[in-house]
Amino acid sequence: MMVLGCVAAFILLLVVWFCIPYSPLKADFEKDSKELSAASALYQNGEVFVAADFANLPTAIQKFVEKNGYIGKKKMNLLKMEYRDVAFSQGKNGPKLKIDYIQHDFVKSPNRLAMIKSSLFGIPFQGYDYYRDGKGGMKGVIAKVFTLFDQTGAEMDRACLATFLAESMFAPSILLQDYIKFEEINEHQVMATISAYGQTVSGIFNFNDEYEMTSFTTNDRAVVAPDGSIEYVPWSAVCGEYKVSDDGIKLPTKFQAVWNYKDGDFVYFDGKISRIAYE
Repeated sequence: MMVLGCVAAFILLLVVWFCIPYSPLKADFEKDSKELSAASALYQNGEVFVAADFANLPTAIQKFVEKNGYIGKKKMNLLKMEYRDVAFSQGKNGPKLKIDYIQHDFVKSPNRLAMIKSSLFGIPFQGYDYYRDGKGGMKGVIAKVFTLFDQTGAEMDRACLATFLAESMFAPSILLQDYIKFEEINEHQVMATISAYGQTVSGIFNFNDEYEMTSFTTNDRAVVAPDGSIEYVPWSAVCGEYKVSDDGIKLPTKFQAVWNYKDGDFVYFDGKISRIAYE
């Protein structure tokens, strides 16, 4: 009876531990986000976008900010995006999960933090996807304690910087920073290059006739397998289903991350954007 009582108590403790909102990985995400927010809080205090801000940028970007309602809106220092019930695959043959995903992109310096929440067989799984001060990585933890993977290194740094570049259109303050440059390809395509912390990556933004940004494609983002092997594959971020928000900005509600393999596209992140907010 004593043994059964101990087992029951242990199971009860596990259930309580799984249910409480605290976790060490989430605490790291919140601490890092708070520090970066404080560092950039007064960077563009009170300024608003005017058409002249974008006059030296390609025509497609000028039309993008105008037609999507950014002119006259307050310049942002921080982009917050949230997704719910994202269909996520960890590699072609990896497990398929439903995840919630929260990300913070910072303007003053290209830093990006993202928190993943899911479960495996009823056990909490959390991930921390980060790019801070030129160092990128992805850490996965199960049961809030046990590390499943912790990927870092030069290729991860470049991949995370490329992801930040792909999302730059969601926060047009980024487009005005010295670390990012643009070259017009045609009226619906723009080449973008970002340089930070000794790293440089590039990609192409595509716009439709309404000047909604529909996709970003780069060759500078490598697939880093769990065993550490590296393969360069074209990577695309695809977005659509734009809707006008309460503050009058037209924003996408659908986002996919895609590896464009020679034998076919692999959509490993397929989600609906539940919230976009600025600070």
